[in-house]
Amino acid sequence: MNRVVITGMGIISPIGIHRDEVWENLVQQKTGIVSMPEWDNITDLKVSLAGVCKEYAPKRINRRNRRTMGAMAVMAAISAMDAMEQAQISPATMQSGRAGVAMGSTTGSGQIIQTLFDDFLNTGGISKLEGTAFMKIMNHSVAANLASMLGVMGRVISPCSACATSTQAIGLGYEAIKDGYQDIMLCGGADELHPTTAGVFDVLNAASRQKTAHSPMPFDENRDGLVVGEGAGTLILESLAHAQKRHVKILGEVIGYHTTCDGAHMTSPQDRGMVSAMTGALASAGMTIRDIDYINAHATGTRLGDAAESRAIAMLGKHHTPVSATKGYTGHTLAASGVMEAIFCLLMMEKNIIIPTRNLNRIGSDCNSIAHVTRLINSRIDTVMTSNFAFGGINAALILKKHRY
Repeated sequence: MNRVVITGMGIISPIGIHRDEVWENLVQQKTGIVSMPEWDNITDLKVSLAGVCKEYAPKRINRRNRRTMGAMAVMAAISAMDAMEQAQISPATMQSGRAGVAMGSTTGSGQIIQTLFDDFLNTGGISKLEGTAFMKIMNHSVAANLASMLGVMGRVISPCSACATSTQAIGLGYEAIKDGYQDIMLCGGADELHPTTAGVFDVLNAASRQKTAHSPMPFDENRDGLVVGEGAGTLILESLAHAQKRHVKILGEVIGYHTTCDGAHMTSPQDRGMVSAMTGALASAGMTIRDIDYINAHATGTRLGDAAESRAIAMLGKHHTPVSATKGYTGHTLAASGVMEAIFCLLMMEKNIIIPTRNLNRIGSDCNSIAHVTRLINSRIDTVMTSNFAFGGINAALILKKHRY
């Protein structure tokens, strides 16, 4: 079995479009949550906040490739380009057959789906249908567009599991390299912002209806739901031997992964399923919870989800592992959340600083069984666990480790 290391990362997020910018905003505890006045006229929508990405440059992508991409595929491609640049990966390497892609999204491009149905309803036909529309709305649009742009001839995997998507993508890439099927995998996920996404959570009474950027409030007594966000992220996974042969800097190592299903309910989170994913990831890494220096929680700011996750972390055994959640900075970026949070963890490991949960003013009485981080902590961080839990009871957890030469 091969050891699997991380040699590149790229991110497009509500708190920045470059690693250094993202880290600066995390340390300064700045949020990317903004008011959405353009949503005010949407009938019955009570949500007015979102995490919005700004100033990324779509024209960095060749027009020939860009014409089949919706916004989420564009963001994914830019994040992949940045990750490849850091990892010093050549086009020939990506086209070798020993490199692959594991990337996903929750759906295809929401804006293109809206445009397609608007045109159909307004014309009663397909006269305005663009030939590239399907390439932008198909569920594997992100992975397929990236593979086409880079000329990838290896594995192309496109998990589609909402909030757990990019965590599963990293896990699938890890397994493909560990078992020798690929040398390199570009792993991550993306989702773009659309009011229907906010509306879905609003109808389920799972979205925050706060009017200021002091929401979402993970683990807080007064939390009232999640805030949707957008973005993309890419991690370059590589076998240790392949990375050493290229003499490239190693950013971290993936040492454990597990994914499970609750098998219980489409929307109600189950602590037992969360526990099974986390214990499975720890077991695959040959560790216990006492070996983990920091836990990055999925915590979205919902009443049920945060309480269930708090119970699940407490059920891992006696420990005082520091826990924080980072969605107060970005909002819930859905398919991008797992890879974004993995990148945040890698940056924390590099800097030996734990970023606190934003907007956690009073720990909820149903969330007080774990060691919450409420301020910046300078602490040696060698191992982290990061988990994500999705609709349909899909759970996924990763164990990342600081690489020692």
